[in-house]
Amino acid sequence: MRLWDGCAPRRAATLGFCFGVGSFGTGTWWLFISIHGFGAAPVWLTVALIVLLVAFMAAYYALLGWAVARVLPARGGWRWYAGLPALWLLVEWLRGWLLGGFPWLSLGYAPIDTALAGYAPVLGVYGLSALLLVQAGALLACVHARGRARLAPLALIGLVWAGGVLLARVEWTWPAGPGVPVAILQGAIPQDEKWQLANRVPTMTRYRQLNDQALGARLIVWPEAAVPELANEIAGYLAEIQASARARDADVVMGVVRQGDDGVNYFNSILALTGGVAFYDKRHLVPFAEYFPVPPFVRSWLRLMSLPYSDFAPGSDRQELLAAGGLRLAPSICYEDAFGSAQSRLAGRADALVNVTNDAWFGHSPARYQHLQISRMRALEFGRFLLRAGNDGVSAIIGPRGELVAVAPEYRMAVLRGTVVPRSGLSPYTRVGNWAVVLLAMGAAAAAGYRRRLAADSWSNP
Repeated sequence: MRLWDGCAPRRAATLGFCFGVGSFGTGTWWLFISIHGFGAAPVWLTVALIVLLVAFMAAYYALLGWAVARVLPARGGWRWYAGLPALWLLVEWLRGWLLGGFPWLSLGYAPIDTALAGYAPVLGVYGLSALLLVQAGALLACVHARGRARLAPLALIGLVWAGGVLLARVEWTWPAGPGVPVAILQGAIPQDEKWQLANRVPTMTRYRQLNDQALGARLIVWPEAAVPELANEIAGYLAEIQASARARDADVVMGVVRQGDDGVNYFNSILALTGGVAFYDKRHLVPFAEYFPVPPFVRSWLRLMSLPYSDFAPGSDRQELLAAGGLRLAPSICYEDAFGSAQSRLAGRADALVNVTNDAWFGHSPARYQHLQISRMRALEFGRFLLRAGNDGVSAIIGPRGELVAVAPEYRMAVLRGTVVPRSGLSPYTRVGNWAVVLLAMGAAAAAGYRRRLAADSWSNP
């Protein structure tokens, strides 16, 4: 914020781009592990793809810098408390859905372990981003102010934190039934071994054994694509798992890869083995991992190079809850739990949330901890327990305030047990998603821009 003060639009755009490069360059470098390390793409191609992604994300902040310099007052409360936080919120929201969206690394995830988290069920993660910028603006006002004039921005910071403390005491949702015993399976299969033909039977055996250990739980959750085989090809194995679970009054929810009924499309799915069978197909796919956003001629070239080029097909946006373990579950697979508002339709009717993932694609990098933080934010926004099953971690049971109730040890086989209490009721964010804060931000940005215009008119017409 300070560097943008007094900047011409071009200079502000350059600074914004540099910020974006630094943020996404350090925050998403782990894509190199999945694309080159496990995907076997050449180093030069991997670097080129990551550079393109980072540059595209940085372009949003170049746009932000240009808008700050072009539209907002040069300094003062309208700039620091309203205009800049509003424009930042709008840019984060825009990059969260435009061209499929990439909502990773929003500022609002940072204060999840602070009193400011009390705002999450009301404003969502983008609203939290704006609140952080409001406080940064208040600190900047303190730098420019003298004496008692600094009291007002300091008081604003205090009010923001006091509001978070008060909101954290509000119970937006409440228990809707007795606790349900649950178990999460963590197979800890190394990613570079998982899809080798020789390891398929040992992997299936390992998960069968872990599932047997978990019997006694009402609901058992396996990670994303837990078994390295198409679900269509292992019907007998799945029937055995279903029969053994049902004999002990347990339901199983597992991540699978399946071929669609058309015999052409492939889906990254969740399979619920209850008294029957139900699927949920992943809607938001991971760029450069589950699909390659490149022109058709590049796909043809990738095919000639014998590189991973096949895409998954996205699931329908109108899928329903999964009923398992006596719970109505709002499902998500891996990266798609980063799309909070897209989950609100199901989350509002669910008793709990479930996310199956495989962050082993990114090795021992920070990606898994960034992703865990995202999952915690979703539980907090919706006021629901969230069951998170990872191939080698971080597997966890997350409470309705985003707290870690139980966590499995990383990189080791484990059966994580706990209890999930079904919840009912709707937080404000669940009711309206991002629209309330987006419309408020639009109004604040427009008001700040109008203030600049009035100031310009007063100078031109003394």
